[in-house]
Order: sequence, then structure tokens, then C-alpha cells
Amino acid sequence: MSKEFVTRFAPSPTGFMHIGNLRTALYAFLLARANNGKFILRIEDTDQERLVEGAVDVIYSTLEMTGMTHDEGPDIGGPNGPYVQSERKDIYMKYAKELVEKGGAYYCFCSKERLEKLHEDGDLGAGYDRHCRNLPKEEVEKNLAAGMPFVIRQKMPLEGSTGYDDSVFGHIEIENAEMQDQILIKADGFPTYNFCHVIDDHLMGVTHVVRGSEYLTSTPKYVLLYDAFGWERPVYCHLPLLMGKDADGNVSKLSKRHGSVSFQELVKNGYLPQAIINYMAFTGWCPKDTNEEFFTIDELTKVFSIDGISKSPAVFDYEKLLWFNNHYIKEMPLDEFMAKAKPYYSEEYAAFADNEKLAKLIQTRISVFPEVNEKAEFVKGLPDYDTELFVNKKNKTTIEQCADIIEYSLPKLKDVSDWSNDTLFELLKGIAEEKGVKAGAVMWAIRIGVSGLAVTPGGATELMEILGKDESIKRLETSLEKIRN
Repeated sequence: MSKEFVTRFAPSPTGFMHIGNLRTALYAFLLARANNGKFILRIEDTDQERLVEGAVDVIYSTLEMTGMTHDEGPDIGGPNGPYVQSERKDIYMKYAKELVEKGGAYYCFCSKERLEKLHEDGDLGAGYDRHCRNLPKEEVEKNLAAGMPFVIRQKMPLEGSTGYDDSVFGHIEIENAEMQDQILIKADGFPTYNFCHVIDDHLMGVTHVVRGSEYLTSTPKYVLLYDAFGWERPVYCHLPLLMGKDADGNVSKLSKRHGSVSFQELVKNGYLPQAIINYMAFTGWCPKDTNEEFFTIDELTKVFSIDGISKSPAVFDYEKLLWFNNHYIKEMPLDEFMAKAKPYYSEEYAAFADNEKLAKLIQTRISVFPEVNEKAEFVKGLPDYDTELFVNKKNKTTIEQCADIIEYSLPKLKDVSDWSNDTLFELLKGIAEEKGVKAGAVMWAIRIGVSGLAVTPGGATELMEILGKDESIKRLETSLEKIRN
């Protein structure tokens, strides 16, 4: 086996990038980069019925957006191409026939009708009775010469067991009697996943196969193919299951009912690619020798190792992803945040999308971009609110007291020339001292007076600075009139 680490990501172009597939790609990428190795992209499109137009572009754009650069692939080429399985049909047929010659596979001429009847009559389930396994060579050649349709099946050992060592789950052993003579080449000449990925991994020099734990028990079939060809087996690294948690706290395999399950949906819903990648790294792995949780993809390549992967199922926690996303939003330069947030503002807030002071206020208070509208609600205008909002137990405010505070503050606010947060804050603090009340009481009265909202993204003076002097005073006068009437 080559000393160079070679991993691959081999998705099927069947639609969006599921976050489980994204994690597989990430771990394969990190393993290669952590060991100064190669990361190959291969498109597995042999299941022609499931292909979705445009899905290959989704794969490319996802890898680009997340920073997972590949060293070989359909778009950039390489010494082991083609990198699309449908373009490699002749290669698979050549190796399948070679395997027949070696005694590791055989031609099966059973008709579709015979197989269906077999399943109806017997107790084989989806199995096969190995009817063609020991056909005389002359009969096989005669059938082939006559153009009889065939599949090629793997000849499984009938006794004993087959095992392999997995980097995460340890030694896995399966009784050979439990394994079917699986189809390697279908009647249409296309290979099955079970066959072509083994051929490709060998020919492309893949040394480490990273994939989901659902393949743990089928891998013995694959190592038998390696053995039959006399090839060195790769190192297997199966990843823990990815689970989801519903509103009631019940955990089950991650699915749509848990929320967005594709990378594209998450990005559309306002999650940043770097936050998604950072969080995905922790769904089944944790770094050694550090409690740090925030890593760029380059930093991850420096700390990633197989021994940090857990065999226990990982739960995809949307709350934790929100926490990561909030961190990355807060860390963004303001101009970048404004550019990212702009498409999420609805029409009624579009005029405020370029307001730097508003952006600065909102940036630290959202976890995903669609929340900008909710946080910007105070700029829209004074709503028809209930004056009971002025009552606050913590600050011990009443409606009448707030009216008094607003009335006392208005002439002082009208005299302010430097309408900035700091100036306004000092003024309101001074008013509290003059009135002999807590500063919080004054801030509460003014905040409700200018916003008419129970919850706002900032305090009274922050809101007033953004609204400007004229609008703030107009709103306070309207609120005072509302209370008095």
C-alpha cells in the first residue's frame, strides 16, 4: 500500500447534499489533509433511475462553499480518470470477467420471471438459490454465444466467516452463510455499487475508505472482492450513525421531521457554511488535547485524527448549530454581515438594510439571518400597542410614572444637539437622578415610548440613535398622548 493517504468522496447525484453525506465528505477530506494525502471526488451515477439533473453542480458548489478542495475529480481531471462511474462501464465489465476467470464470480442467466417465482414460492426473501453458480463451462459459453441476457454474481464462500478490522468499530466478522451471491454487473451492463466502488477504490489508489456505519456489515462482501483479485485491502473507517431529536426529545435516525437535512436548505435558512462545517466536525468526533470548539476548516486539518471518532451515534442538535452560527455571525466584519443580511430583509425593512447602526445592533443578536426582520421591527413605525407594556415589576414602573418620565424628558431631548447613544445615555441617567428613580425605570419608559414593543434588540438610547432625533421625539409625543387619553 502506498505511504500516501488517499481518501475519496463518492456521492450519487440524486439531489441535495444530505448533511450525513456532508459529514462523510468532511471526515474523508480532513483525514487526507491531516496526513498530507490526496482527496478524490468521484461521481457514482450507476443507478441511472435516481439521477437528478443539476445534482452534480450541487456537489461541486457544496465542496467549494465549504472549502473542501479535491485533488482529482471530474471537473479537474487527474491520472485515474474518468471520475464518473457511467463513463467507466467497460472497466467494470473487464474486471468482472476477470473475476469469473479467477473463480470469484459467475454468469447467471436466470430470467426475471424465474427469480420472481423463486421469491413467491420459497423462503429466500430477496435472496437467490445459486441456480447458475456451477453451470458447466460449455453451457455458459453456449448461452453467451446465443446472446442470452445475463448478470454476473459474486461467488461467496459457503462456509466459515469473513472479517476485517475497522478503525472505529474494531474487528467485524460475518458468517459467510449469511451473505448472498450478490449481483456485480446488472443485465443492462451497469455495475452495482457493491462492485464498482471496489474496482474504483483500488484503481484510484484509495488507501482509506470513510463512510457511514450502515456499511459495516456489508464490507465483508467487499473485502472478499479485494482478496479474490489479490489486492491489498484499504483501511476502513466507518462513521457513527447521525440521529435527530424531535420537539419531545425523542431521538431517531435523522430525517426531514427533525428540520433541514440538506446543506442547501441550511444555507437557505441563514446558516453560514463555516458554521455548518465547524458543527458537523463535532457530530461524531472530538479533538484530543483541547476543549476548543471553534475551528476553521484549515485548523481542523491540523487536529483531526481517526482516534477522535466515536462509535456512539451522534445527535444532530439544531440548538448547538444555532450557537455556532451566532458565533460566526458576530465575528463577521460589519460590511460582510450587511451584505449577507441584505437579501433576508423583507420589503418593509429594505430601506433600512444599509443602515450601519441598525446592522451593528442586530448583528450581535441574531443566530440566523432570517431573524433580521424580527429584530428590525422597531424601525417600521410605532405600533398600536397596549399601554400595559409600561408596567414593569423589575423596574417598579407604572403607566402614570412612565408618562411623567416621558413628559419630563421631552424638552431635555429636544435640546440635545449631539444625538448619539453615549450622549443620550448620560442624559437619561441624569434624568433618573433628578427624578429620584432607578435608571432602569427611565430607560424602560423611553424604550417602550419609542418602540411600542415588549422586546427590542437594544436599549432606549440605542434605538433612539438609529431612529434619529425627529422620529424619536415624534414617537415619544405620540406615546404620551396615548397614555394621557
